[in-house]
Amino acid sequence: MPIVNRIADYHDEMKEWRQYIHKNPELNFDCHKTADFVIKKLKEFGVDEIHEKIAESGVVAIINGKNPGSTIGLRADMDALPLQEIKDHEYKSVIDGKMHACGHDGHTTMLLGAARYLAETKNFSGRVALIFQPAEEGGGGGEVMCKEGIMDTFNVKQVFGIHNTPGLPLGFFSTNPGPVLAAADSFSIWVSGQGGHGANPEETIDPVIAAVQIAQAIQTISSRNLSALDSVVISITQIHTGTINNIVPGEAFINGTVRTLNKSSQRTVVKRLKEICAGTAQAFGAKADLEYEYGYPPTVNHPKETAFAVEVAAEISGDVNVDSEAPPIMAAEDFAYMLEERPGAYLNVGQGDSAALHNPEYDFNDELSPIGASFFVKLVEKAQPL
Repeated sequence: MPIVNRIADYHDEMKEWRQYIHKNPELNFDCHKTADFVIKKLKEFGVDEIHEKIAESGVVAIINGKNPGSTIGLRADMDALPLQEIKDHEYKSVIDGKMHACGHDGHTTMLLGAARYLAETKNFSGRVALIFQPAEEGGGGGEVMCKEGIMDTFNVKQVFGIHNTPGLPLGFFSTNPGPVLAAADSFSIWVSGQGGHGANPEETIDPVIAAVQIAQAIQTISSRNLSALDSVVISITQIHTGTINNIVPGEAFINGTVRTLNKSSQRTVVKRLKEICAGTAQAFGAKADLEYEYGYPPTVNHPKETAFAVEVAAEISGDVNVDSEAPPIMAAEDFAYMLEERPGAYLNVGQGDSAALHNPEYDFNDELSPIGASFFVKLVEKAQPL
């Protein structure tokens, strides 16, 4: 695999960086120690500018090329997950209840590797904006960084990101020119009735029966209100009600997630949720209050930039190790906000066999770091040649 030779030379150092970050995980916007480590390395590499405390702990570093030109953005996320790591190794998380279970430690390392090489060689025109982002795991750090103006402040013209993927062969890239990841919304439903003795249900308004019917009806939205060709996932993940076996409760609670790839499907889901809640509750004499929370939008790749990224990926891994028409994944990513602001692309890259993402046994494959760093470097040199 033709990774950049110079990057291969400091592969062992990249392992050390990654394992240090893994050992010291931080959550959400509180990535200050990780940011301090990133800044320390960037200063050692001699980047031209370092801008701190964007979205609380985010960092943007600028590297100037040898000739004038535009600015390309490269993004890595830094935050960990609230999970207890169970895999034993010498760099196991030292913080109970926190671990890098999604590989953001590896993403940060790949971008640091690219930063070192680009600062050494400056073999490109224009500038590179290295974006180290907190709070991808639910906090929307990408949106906050965009709202704080990084795209305009640093005059970013296009932006790229990658994510490791367990199960794909090491170095295998997959993406597509369009929706590559889903929007992630959530809903909560409070069903109110009238409680009473379980021996006299005729004197109650049973919210349990109403909640069960609502839950069943929700599952028909994707099968009966949307085309079979629409990619929509609706999962009810919580139902809570009752306290004891001989009391009909007064309330029930339903919670779940909605994943969609386009606004039309999303609107249909919201409309039907409202109708199902109101109509079903009324049929049982109960009341249902729906709260729908819009989360990350779909991550939608731009066709021109995706084709370019695929070309670069093929140079790194070979044509047979790139899938440019991969089906979308129904997980979500707040890189979506950056792609709403600027053209660009998001790619998944295989890290071989391992535990799944968000699993307490997961660990990033350090063999992937020089591949990802080489991909970032080649993006820059090919997009903005001398």
